[in-house]
Amino acid sequence: MIMATSQYVDENGHDDGYTKDGTVDLKGNPILRSKTGGWKACSFIVVYEVFERMAYYGISSNLVIYLTEKLHQGTVKSSNNVTNWVGTIWMTPILGAYFADAFLGRYWTFLIACGIYFLGMSLLTLAVSIHGLKPPPCANPTATDCKKASTLQLAVFFGALYTLAIGTGGTKPNISTIGADQFDEFHPKEKSQKLSFFNWWMFSIFLGTLFANTVLVYIQDNVGWSLGYGLPTLGLVISIMLFLAGSAFYRHKKPRGSPFTRMARVIIAALRKWNVQVPSDPKELYELDLGEYTKNGKVRIDSTPTLRFLNKACVKVDTTDPWMLCSVTQVEETKQMLRMIPILVATFIPSTMIAQINTLFVKQGTTLKRNIADAFLEVAKIEFFYDQAPEGMKSLGTSYSMTSLGVGNFISSFLLSTVSDITKKHGNHRGWILNNLNASHLDYYYAFLAILNLLNFIFFLFVSKFYVYKAEVSDSLAVLRQELEIGSKHRVTNSQEVSTNRHVNGST
Repeated sequence: MIMATSQYVDENGHDDGYTKDGTVDLKGNPILRSKTGGWKACSFIVVYEVFERMAYYGISSNLVIYLTEKLHQGTVKSSNNVTNWVGTIWMTPILGAYFADAFLGRYWTFLIACGIYFLGMSLLTLAVSIHGLKPPPCANPTATDCKKASTLQLAVFFGALYTLAIGTGGTKPNISTIGADQFDEFHPKEKSQKLSFFNWWMFSIFLGTLFANTVLVYIQDNVGWSLGYGLPTLGLVISIMLFLAGSAFYRHKKPRGSPFTRMARVIIAALRKWNVQVPSDPKELYELDLGEYTKNGKVRIDSTPTLRFLNKACVKVDTTDPWMLCSVTQVEETKQMLRMIPILVATFIPSTMIAQINTLFVKQGTTLKRNIADAFLEVAKIEFFYDQAPEGMKSLGTSYSMTSLGVGNFISSFLLSTVSDITKKHGNHRGWILNNLNASHLDYYYAFLAILNLLNFIFFLFVSKFYVYKAEVSDSLAVLRQELEIGSKHRVTNSQEVSTNRHVNGST
């Protein structure tokens, strides 16, 4: 059970107007709820995401076509280059989350990453615009006699792509977390608004993606790649300016040290005390006073019986060494992050399916005569990993959902290469995936993926059965209702006290 750090009213039932979740301004000062945060601040963040997603998907959606038609790469090689790059895009957020939680905070990590992101987009636009940075055109891009891109041309193009990937590693895990930080968890109205934030967040992503997959892809195919990549770069500039415009309204949470270090201390302390008996009464375990958490805007978490071995880390010993003795809350934070790992693994195969959208699906589309489901997964996934992560590890929790996409893309590369090689060597035909898709057997490949999904679904049912939800999330609506009732009672009591005082004063 998670204990609230503070109530949204004081002992007299009055709201002092300040946030209670530990958020501060950029200078570290307490901030008034009425002047910051909420949808006032999130409106800038949501609109930012529309333009940023337009920029990202303006590059990634049609990248496989550029690699095959302009750089003259084969189907398997170009598809794997796309999924390896997208995989890196979704893996680097772990580093971005680490720097945000441990050192710089989410705001400054995000802004620095935006500069790197813009540099990568600018270099990429130059790479598709300058004739010397791309091979000469070829009438039939699938022909074997087309001149391949030189080492320099590939270095510039992929150097720009991976510079962009480093930049997004700092923006992706922090921008959505910054948005969620704008809602005070200990204020009933804002808590209810926070529950719907990720739905609007994903809506902004889909809106930007829709524009990229229609207008920008059309421009790239029919007008030119210079304009097709220049517009996403301009979109990124607009998105950064929009984010900066809302800076005065943002609430910030201070970095609380490396989450990896805190988790490592728990695991090592438990291993070093592997032969210590855990007391049956959780009150005998080591824990800080509630006031230590309250004054810092943190939460204290009660001990749980799951992953009981880790409870050894908070068994009291004759030392205060943090690598030998951890608080109950620190142990429970580690448990929360570890409990999510099986669920994270269960999302890898669905993410592998999503990886097909920007590779084989696009290639199929170009083969057709053009005379022109992840919504449920992604919304639930990002909300789950954010809400289930401990308060001081929200960026890391958000990066879990992105890691899923990264691993899924790498799995896609592995499967595509492996299936292509095996079917070429041992099949009765030339393989399932060829440069000429009309001569390929993508139906066999998709059937293979369908079987993987079925097996993964069974695995998901198994791990979800044993997963223990963090009480704060599973009881969020009930808690919200109770808080509203408490607030209502406080207001009624205050009104009665005021009325009584006036009556007494009038009588005297």
